[in-house]
Amino acid sequence: MTEVTRAEYCVIACAEAWRDAGEVLASPMGVIPSVGARLARRTFAPDLLLTDGEALLVGPDGAVEGWLPYRQHLALVTGGRRHVMMGASQIDRYGNQNISCIGDWARPARQLLGVRGAPVNTLNNPTSYWVPRHSRRVFVEQVDMVCGVGYDRAADAPHHRIPRVVSDLGVFDFATPDHSMRLASLHPGVSVGQVREATGFALAVPDEVPYTREPTTGELALIRDVIDPADTRAREVGH
Repeated sequence: MTEVTRAEYCVIACAEAWRDAGEVLASPMGVIPSVGARLARRTFAPDLLLTDGEALLVGPDGAVEGWLPYRQHLALVTGGRRHVMMGASQIDRYGNQNISCIGDWARPARQLLGVRGAPVNTLNNPTSYWVPRHSRRVFVEQVDMVCGVGYDRAADAPHHRIPRVVSDLGVFDFATPDHSMRLASLHPGVSVGQVREATGFALAVPDEVPYTREPTTGELALIRDVIDPADTRAREVGH
């Protein structure tokens, strides 16, 4: 087995978001989350429903398995039976996410995607995040606009949960008394100091931080030879 790349550790970290998820709709956004969801379906999460992002349910090889009408999609979303992994232009210590604008929303310095479905996603079903370039521009003290709702704003939402945030440096969760972000694992080759330096708020760090787990030989073969033979994952995380 050749050396495992950082992108492949990120795939594993994203795949683990759906471990023991049962029969839920996996909605990964981005190359590495998509590879991760397909890996999870082929290995330890066979009950996952994968979508083409529009109206079809697909198998691990992309073959159509079923149709997902819009009404049924909304039923899954609002009933907590979907786990989406979104991107984040900004995210703060409580998991509030911004994909709409940078600066004052009335006169933004930069217009981004817009709020889109982020509030509904975060209030009605589990939502994780994928950040391919961990920096202080993304991990901020306070987001410029709340799109995805964090723990400090969603106390009464029955299906609100942020299982994990995965970046190119490590994995983060909110397993703290106040639901502030915690460093859960480091990708091999990354130090706690690097993560702290690249984070714009005081991160909860345990006394001992494990490394993100190694892919098995079988998982690595699936990633490289079956799911992503063109190595598109390296375009999101090249180091």
